[in-house]
Amino acid sequence: MISQEKNSGSAADVPITTDRAHPVTLREVAEAAGVSTATVSLVINKKKNARIADDTRQRVLEAIQLLGYRPNAMAKNLVSGTSKFIGLVADGVATTPFAGQIIHGAQDEAWKHGYALLIANTEGNVDLEKDAIAMMLEYKVRGILYSTWFHRATEVPETLRESDFVLVNCFSPDSPASRAVVPDEAQGGKSATEILLRGGHRRIAFINTTTPAPAKDGRLEGYREALEAEGIAFDPELVMEAYPDQEGGYGATEELLKLNVSAVYCYNDRMAMGLYDGLREHGLAIPEDMAVVGFDNQEVIAAHLRPPLSTVSLPHYELGAAGVRMLLGLDQAADDGPVKIACPAVERASVAVHTAA
Repeated sequence: MISQEKNSGSAADVPITTDRAHPVTLREVAEAAGVSTATVSLVINKKKNARIADDTRQRVLEAIQLLGYRPNAMAKNLVSGTSKFIGLVADGVATTPFAGQIIHGAQDEAWKHGYALLIANTEGNVDLEKDAIAMMLEYKVRGILYSTWFHRATEVPETLRESDFVLVNCFSPDSPASRAVVPDEAQGGKSATEILLRGGHRRIAFINTTTPAPAKDGRLEGYREALEAEGIAFDPELVMEAYPDQEGGYGATEELLKLNVSAVYCYNDRMAMGLYDGLREHGLAIPEDMAVVGFDNQEVIAAHLRPPLSTVSLPHYELGAAGVRMLLGLDQAADDGPVKIACPAVERASVAVHTAA
């Protein structure tokens, strides 16, 4: 039997009060449409097997529009067991300018698939992190992205395991089967070195970081791969280490100049910025006397140095987007560890064509 509830008119025939001190209720919609609250609920929830006459359904929809009724999302979540939210728990991404692109990428991808992002920035506070995850579980999120502001190993919080989750910009050595997306540091290091090789440089130094990290190992691996692909033997004497900031790069200048190289690849852009100052103090011009390449593509640094710095981008935006796709089952996880996202090269004026003397 098809529901033909009383009231042959439309919802527009019912006087509407717009000056309300409370949200519109289901009962008010039912009264405006001349139907039961059960019928309104069936229309709102789009129950496929509900036998509701077309004119009745139309009156309900008109009443919803006229009254400005908004369904109780939490109530719907409890019924369905999930929601149109995706959680993102981060230890500092929101307060780190270039890493904040992770949020941007995740948010854009979530919207594309009909989801909104719930964000919690914990600054590494374990108690806050636990509360944030608990709140997201209460909201019945579709799943949670767990992100760190720099690429590193991490422990998966126990409460996170109560939800579907993807690790973003981090990985778990204790749970290698965990779904994760990280930058391809080795490919990035190879691309950075190839910029210099394309410029004709053959004796290339690498200033690596003193800080243990996946980036330290990966960027060195890429440097070696690029040299070996060109038939250039790896020379450990050309690999230096410095603290990964401007002072570290500046302080490495003296040692670098003893190596008789024409080009240098720096672990990051901040280090390259310090090296610029050190080279200029020695009366050397970039790129004429020394070609320089960085890593990270921090726009506030790389694009505004003089000359602008050739570098490699960390794919933060794509990490966030890829995390959402993996969470929704649109991208497949790797069987042997994290999925690696390519780090694209950005060539600027700090490298010129080199002609060996």
